[in-house]
Amino acid sequence: MQFTLKPGRGTRQVPFACAMLAVMFAAISVACKKNDDPGVKAGDAAATPIQWKKPAHFPDPVYDLSRNPLTREGVELGRFLFYDGILSRTNQIGCGTCHQQEAAFTHHGHELSHGVDDLLGTRNSPSIQNLAWNPSFFWDGGVHDLDLVPFNPVENPVEMDETVKNVIIKLQNTPLATAKMRVDYPLMFKKAFGDKQITSERMMKALSQFMLSLVSAESRYDYYRLGDQSALTVEEQRGMAIFRSKCGSCHAGELFTDYSFRNNGLIPSGADDQGRFGITANPADRYKFKVPSLRNVGLTAPYMHDGRYHSLQEVLDHYSDSIHPSATLDSALNRPGQKPGISLTATEKQSIIAFLATLSDGHFIRNKQFSDPGVGTNF
Repeated sequence: MQFTLKPGRGTRQVPFACAMLAVMFAAISVACKKNDDPGVKAGDAAATPIQWKKPAHFPDPVYDLSRNPLTREGVELGRFLFYDGILSRTNQIGCGTCHQQEAAFTHHGHELSHGVDDLLGTRNSPSIQNLAWNPSFFWDGGVHDLDLVPFNPVENPVEMDETVKNVIIKLQNTPLATAKMRVDYPLMFKKAFGDKQITSERMMKALSQFMLSLVSAESRYDYYRLGDQSALTVEEQRGMAIFRSKCGSCHAGELFTDYSFRNNGLIPSGADDQGRFGITANPADRYKFKVPSLRNVGLTAPYMHDGRYHSLQEVLDHYSDSIHPSATLDSALNRPGQKPGISLTATEKQSIIAFLATLSDGHFIRNKQFSDPGVGTNF
């Protein structure tokens, strides 16, 4: 969504002031409802609790699950909302439009995602996976709470171009008298939260519950990490060693990101997107973007915040041969007395690419619990 969470589309296509107004509105809206919403605690209803499990080799999550405990009904409501075009002005663009499961919830093949009226954004849609561990969201880190992420794509003029207020009205009026919209959202909210009241907080928490369920931790690498030495070939293990030595300072740990913001030496595009600087206004943050997770990276092309590279070979060639020097270039790529970038031979690149393929999680992209339930006016 311009979640990539792409929680969204990782695309921030409106001026910073407008984006922050949207976030401020979201925060105020949530704050005003905390005292009068009888269904804030999903567990208070007759909803069925879900035991969210952390993969054994993963760190502790950042998201506080105690303030939004997952239930079967809450996750299902979030799944319907995620895929439903009702969130957009045209009733045709859902979160799932640009976050497609078969591409690890990215917009595969699209450098920049298309929103309402086929309008084009300015950033590539990031993958929606393992969001419970994210301390911030979007390529520029402009949002720090998963529950507030959906406000941005909903109210972004080139993504969904709707208002949360109008979305709530539309949800309250379902099921609509049309063959394309048969979902009774008031009933679904009742099952998830105890009554039919639809609020922005409940809507966002349901979306968060679904997105929190999108955990990817069943790749061949994970099997290897948990003790199956046969899960990786000798070549893939060699690639893993090279990757950890030359790429692991940024793409660190089991999530393959340190969640930092770095200038990785891209030549600024015509849009002159300055990344993190648009949020902090700190000159030291010019052209810095969030380090993405590399889980499922073999499925999520094209790459970089603007989708300029269409293959992993191009990405590695960039790091070895095409680093653009600038005042904020990351120190890992800018060592005194050395050519900017990472020293990689052709053989090393192929070994790294072989290893990165082991991060693809087939179960994740085929899990029917994450799939489109077939609702909304985009069908």
